[in-house]
Amino acid sequence: MIRIAMVALALAGAGLAGCSEKTSSSEQAGQKVATVPVTITTAQGKHRFQVEAARTAAEQAQGLMYRTDLKPDGGMLFAPYPPEGGGPRAASFWMKNTPTPLDILFIRADGTIARIAENSVPFSEAQIPSGEPIAAVLELVGGRSAELGIAEGDSVFWPK
Repeated sequence: MIRIAMVALALAGAGLAGCSEKTSSSEQAGQKVATVPVTITTAQGKHRFQVEAARTAAEQAQGLMYRTDLKPDGGMLFAPYPPEGGGPRAASFWMKNTPTPLDILFIRADGTIARIAENSVPFSEAQIPSGEPIAAVLELVGGRSAELGIAEGDSVFWPK
């Protein structure tokens, strides 16, 4: 019984230790990280990002937890949200196990930004609600939205 517990602890520790500042958790697991180009059109012009795609329930549950390697024009796109389908619905995110502040952009089915939760507090378990039904979520490095003039109502495009 003790041996099983020790093996389980060793495996859990190896999984956490496997996350480094230069590779994502998916890369550590031997999986190629799928990225997708995202363009946000604002009053100031277009801003392009190359973000990781979280398409499955498991990828969306992991999100950007434990990550410290985010690039200014990187992030993660949760699309479709929810991954099991059923159409747009209200969502709530949190920052549990996430050491980097994030801007969380909740995106309507028409591709416009419904709400931006700017500089979400690292490691917080407080719920961050979408405020209305959404079809996708884009997470960017905290403060990036304000820096680029990204606002609610702006358009977000990515290849579906």
